[in-house]
Amino acid sequence: MASFPPSVNEKLIARSRTVGELLAPTAPFDKKCGRENWTVAFAPDGSYLAWSQGHRIVKLVPWAQCLNNFLLHGTKNGSQAVSPRQSSEGGQRNKPREHVIDCGDIVWSLALGSSVPEKQSRCVNVEWHRFKFGQDQLLLATGLNNGRIKIWDVYTGKLLLNLMDHTEVVRDLTFAPDGSLILVSASRDKTLRVWDLKDDGNMMKVLRGHPNWVYGCAFSPDSSILCSVGASKAVFLWDMDKYSMLRKLEGHHNDVVACEFSPDGALLATASYDTRVYVWDPHIGVILREFGHLFPPPTPIFAGGANDRWVRSVCFSHDGLHLASLADDKMVRFWRIDEEYPVQVAPLNNGLCCTFSTDGSVLAAGTQDGSVYFWATPRQVSSLQHLCRMAIRRVMPTSQVKNLPLPCKVLEFLCYQI
Repeated sequence: MASFPPSVNEKLIARSRTVGELLAPTAPFDKKCGRENWTVAFAPDGSYLAWSQGHRIVKLVPWAQCLNNFLLHGTKNGSQAVSPRQSSEGGQRNKPREHVIDCGDIVWSLALGSSVPEKQSRCVNVEWHRFKFGQDQLLLATGLNNGRIKIWDVYTGKLLLNLMDHTEVVRDLTFAPDGSLILVSASRDKTLRVWDLKDDGNMMKVLRGHPNWVYGCAFSPDSSILCSVGASKAVFLWDMDKYSMLRKLEGHHNDVVACEFSPDGALLATASYDTRVYVWDPHIGVILREFGHLFPPPTPIFAGGANDRWVRSVCFSHDGLHLASLADDKMVRFWRIDEEYPVQVAPLNNGLCCTFSTDGSVLAAGTQDGSVYFWATPRQVSSLQHLCRMAIRRVMPTSQVKNLPLPCKVLEFLCYQI
């Protein structure tokens, strides 16, 4: 089967420009397994990049210096130079430093989270804490093969907390974007667990409902909703104020392995082994877009098996117009939410994960050998209509938008239905 119709192949001559690559050290022949880079993450403020090189090792690098090295020395990159960090605080935090962290076991997931005190916090209010987080605290969470989660100080590379409650692999981690340092973990033990890092890593809640492994989880931009995906075609939405399930989204024909909300929270993208990326309206549970990775689209029986086009990852750009997907056909695809076919493609062997940089200018993708590759992303000036739509959708769910006294076409546009 072809990936695109013949008429579309001609439009995809221009490929995404490679920005650089960070190659993992060559491993001995007997250590080829365990090198997978399952997660790449950027700090919320864009200051750091983190990824797993395999064999227990996570590398933290200052992103600005990494990008400068790409421009100065070509695409391949090793260790990064160090330059002062723009901060009024003294001590070690004035200089962003590269850290190589040995997590003690195979790393399956990681996430970077920051403390933003001006945002409302969901943490439990207790009088004494072992750690007093500063205004610009930046933490790295690593999920391990043995079910443990380790929390590290990004600026110093020191271990702060060791969270133990999962009984199987911690497959994904996500921080609430409101600066509360609430962390959610997804595990093969079929549960999601909610941790309050401002309360010394206290486990606040266990979310149950998945019938099988949980592969991924993601917060909505306002931290009120959590999406979790997993085996058995599962896509669940959770109310994070009540810690209860909102709804189950049905439509995929195979395991669902990745999810992410759009920057305004109006859309939810999910990636599945059924060769498809779906874009949902999470507020009403309706599929708005389908981005296929096989043409013609496979039957449900073929999509539910080993079809050689498993989609491994999906992520939204911060412009709210573009998203990227990574599949087993050795291709990275860039999509526009209002177009049927990819706007750009890039080759990648053995890709496992992808994410946009904080400003959306670069896409990073991790591979089975522990390396990371980077591409320049499609960029264009967003229309005033789209910017207004995003501003409205950040504060209004679909049900409220539909009640606005506006023409039908405007309402359809605001609901991403056209």
